[in-house]
Amino acid sequence: MKKILICGATGFIGRNVAEYFSDKESYEVFGTYFKSMPYNNSKINFLEADLTKKEDVNRIIKGKDIIIQAAAYCTGSKDIIDRPYVHTTENVIMNTLIFREAFEQGVSHVIFPSCTTMYGSSDIPVKEDSFSHEKIPEKYLACGKMKVYLEDMCKLFSNFGETKFTAMRHSNLYGPYDRFDLEKSHVFGATITKVMQAKEGNKINVWGTGEEERDLLYVLDMVDFISKAIDKQQTPYELVNVGLGKSISVSDLVKKIIDISGKNLGIEYDSTKPTIKTKLALDCSKAKENFGWEPQVSLEEGIQKTIYWYKENIKS
Repeated sequence: MKKILICGATGFIGRNVAEYFSDKESYEVFGTYFKSMPYNNSKINFLEADLTKKEDVNRIIKGKDIIIQAAAYCTGSKDIIDRPYVHTTENVIMNTLIFREAFEQGVSHVIFPSCTTMYGSSDIPVKEDSFSHEKIPEKYLACGKMKVYLEDMCKLFSNFGETKFTAMRHSNLYGPYDRFDLEKSHVFGATITKVMQAKEGNKINVWGTGEEERDLLYVLDMVDFISKAIDKQQTPYELVNVGLGKSISVSDLVKKIIDISGKNLGIEYDSTKPTIKTKLALDCSKAKENFGWEPQVSLEEGIQKTIYWYKENIKS
């Protein structure tokens, strides 16, 4: 059995990844936690660790074959705009420690979920090489440059040893275990919460004008890419877009969620709230050509699945 370590196994991405691999007989699954307590899953070996401390990182990586680095310090769009610096320090420290320790201990494969904040607004789906430092949106500058630096660290370490690295630029994720609190959630999770908690005939408040467009990917489609990358990657380093491949405006997304929920709700827009007016969809042709991956869950089906999960798991 291969020993697979999911860093941040109690978070949104990490929990979905950990639960997926815990059902695979060929893996012994380990998951880290720190501030959030472990959940009940006898197939996951939980390890407490502060990933900004070298001794903790050394301890949890020892003897592992594969690492999924899903741990991150993250908040919502308000902090990205008002306090962009809060995302940088802890994330740079934990990731560089993990990458170096994985390299020094000879881990076979590290997968790093990056993001798409480094891409500028575009009317056509963007490819991996569409990025340039000059095009990073100003309000995403701190986060975007930090993610690019960490991708470069993956590539750097892949040049010196036998550890393979995959940097995955995934689009906006949603689905089970997402953040559904209104303070820290992103647009999808926040909208689901507003719709599910709203009374019939009320209005849903939307930050900004609703014109900005997002590429939204169901989280288990991303987990499927990770599985394929583990099985198929032969090169030392790959940088890959992973998304639905098309965008939807926030306004249309809210309308779609309301419609699928079956509720009779209106919409009001608050232009005084933070908003980042961009349009972005990912060209995922590389993921299809190199890994045989493409998304399986449509946005409509993903909304249905998420609403069902919310009803079953979130107390209103």
